[in-house]
Amino acid sequence: MATPREEEAANYLEKHKIPELMNNLTSMLCFHRPENPREFLITQLELMKASRLQPLDCPCLFNESNLDAVFGILDPINQGHISLAQYKAALATLGIKDFSECPEGADLNRISQETFKKQAKDGLLKSSATFET
Repeated sequence: MATPREEEAANYLEKHKIPELMNNLTSMLCFHRPENPREFLITQLELMKASRLQPLDCPCLFNESNLDAVFGILDPINQGHISLAQYKAALATLGIKDFSECPEGADLNRISQETFKKQAKDGLLKSSATFET
């Protein structure tokens, strides 16, 4: 059982999204492996701060080309669409929890690359935001 002080600390960290911040920074650090990690982290924090003040994208581990690659893996014969099940599984694998369960094309079981990328990008930006929007 957690003590009241431990619960208070956990609530504080959760309220300020500190675990998300640390996870995002650590993931970006491991992925990019910069020569100067401290400088890299400072730059990422400055970008996050700027994105909070202005309508900019938060720093995110996945970029447009990464999402194209994921879609390409799911659509190896280049049909231009994936199934709804593939869409849901891919977004969940990317760690996206909040996404449209019924996106454009779901009624035909044909999710386009454009729809997939928009949903993935929106979900990744929400999950990487370390502040309340």
